[in-house]
Amino acid sequence: MTAETEQAKEPGFRNVWYLGIVSLFTDISSEMILGVLPLFVTIDLGATKELLGLMEGAADSLNYAFRSFAGVISDRIASRKPLVIVGYALSTIAKPVFSITSNFVQALAVRLTDRAGKGIRTSPRDALISDSVKEAVSGRAFGLHRSLDQVGAIIGPVLAFFLIPVIGIRNLFLISLLPGSIAVVVLVYFVVDKGGLKKTTSIFKNAGRVLNRKYTTFLIVIGIFAVGAYNFSFVLVKANALGVDQATVPLVYAVLNVATVVAGLPSGLLADRIGKDRVLIGAFGLFALSTVVSILTTGGVVLAFGIAFIYGLYLGTSDTVQRAVIPSLTAGELKGTAYALYYLLLGACSLVANFLFGALWDQVSSTAAFSYSLITSLAAVIGLTILTISWSKTRSPVHVRS
Repeated sequence: MTAETEQAKEPGFRNVWYLGIVSLFTDISSEMILGVLPLFVTIDLGATKELLGLMEGAADSLNYAFRSFAGVISDRIASRKPLVIVGYALSTIAKPVFSITSNFVQALAVRLTDRAGKGIRTSPRDALISDSVKEAVSGRAFGLHRSLDQVGAIIGPVLAFFLIPVIGIRNLFLISLLPGSIAVVVLVYFVVDKGGLKKTTSIFKNAGRVLNRKYTTFLIVIGIFAVGAYNFSFVLVKANALGVDQATVPLVYAVLNVATVVAGLPSGLLADRIGKDRVLIGAFGLFALSTVVSILTTGGVVLAFGIAFIYGLYLGTSDTVQRAVIPSLTAGELKGTAYALYYLLLGACSLVANFLFGALWDQVSSTAAFSYSLITSLAAVIGLTILTISWSKTRSPVHVRS
């Protein structure tokens, strides 16, 4: 095999950098509006927290459903980049439409369209990152991508904080088109597909080959955690309840995203060094800690920022490490399908988690909602600890079942 062919098959960290830049500009576009969207929906449009939970849960579920199909299709056609382009373009076009929404149903439709775009691009993009580097440094690659992604997630809310007093929330939605368009241009002209991928067969046959014992038990534990994992939107609603005014909430969101950047690359490096499963236990513990503080806190702007920071540490660590675990549990040519099953599970759990969390908050109390999430997160910590001990005794390569 020539060096040129080898390079075509392994694009390397250059691809990871370009994909990170794409995510950076996309997150500027997305996060400049997501920092104000929960309060825009509940205050400006008059929706309940239960409806907010329904919107975020449905959006996440659609996102993950499209991730599942897109991951399988990318394996089927042995190409990642076309689906990644479609997904980023759809989200870029959808977000500015928030500027003309006048009720919850319209906002829900725009949110679902945006998340469908995210779903279409994510599994193929994750598979492309994994394809681009060797498994031994996958934690570093995902950590690098996550950190670049979250730099945009910091810039976005800060821009929103300064722009809203000047142009208003609805014009902010329109401005989001600019950085999103830059991301699509970088993707089209600089990111390359990996050559030499092998076309696979149907989703059902692939799923059967992917679901070995290790991967199945991992998904069970992830499901236990995800069924109680509330969306970041409720962190912002909690901040508002603790005394942060609507105009300042984007800064709370910026702090949350700063924490994800702080956690992203270090957690990936630590995961490569001591084990991805061990770092993931720590991530679940951070979620439980932020939840406990939310239960105990009834007022205080400073504490609102503190809760957001802890939650951001969890988010940055968990997202980086969970995605990086998967290549070590599945066969190389079926990574797209493996990510598809993972995201399908997260989608189903997210709908239940966010709707139930919002309903508990509205119908009972915020303490009841956070207590439910605390129970599921602690159960997941225990389950993953047991799995980690078991895996440490039986470390072996993953083989594909024929």
